[in-house]
Amino acid sequence: MPNKDSKLELNPAGKAYLRKMGNPFIFWWGMLFKLPSAVFWKLKVKTLTLEKCEVTIPYFWRTQNPFKSIYFAALAGAGELSTGLLCQLALAGKGKFSMLVVDFKAEYTKKADQKITFTCEQGLELNQLIEQLEVGETDQLCMVTKGRNEDGDLVAQFFITWSFKRKS
Repeated sequence: MPNKDSKLELNPAGKAYLRKMGNPFIFWWGMLFKLPSAVFWKLKVKTLTLEKCEVTIPYFWRTQNPFKSIYFAALAGAGELSTGLLCQLALAGKGKFSMLVVDFKAEYTKKADQKITFTCEQGLELNQLIEQLEVGETDQLCMVTKGRNEDGDLVAQFFITWSFKRKS
């Protein structure tokens, strides 16, 4: 999964995190204990690099609402995971941090009636923010993730603001 053209280098903890998230069995067990809805909805990590993350959500009975489309909360979960995995990768091996979603905005533009792939491409910007934080400092980043169907049409777009604080 690592991108050979990356401008940043992964530290050993980042490499270990990438291996874990790239292993479907370990990902499944991790999600079962930390985020069970991701297991229920069958979310999958398609791509995870320092630059971007892609998470897919299938269209099937567990994600479906009564209107024959993917339930908005399931879409939001997949979208948040595409940003959260980038955050976890950026923080791996860089000391103690707290992170929290402090704002969430959504735009739904098309019916989600097939597999949707959420893509967030702000990994480099995120890593830059994390690197510049000093102990005790807090900063925020609004991360945009776009959900597209198999035809490439934009279905939903989420604006998820993460807050980070470096701890001692």
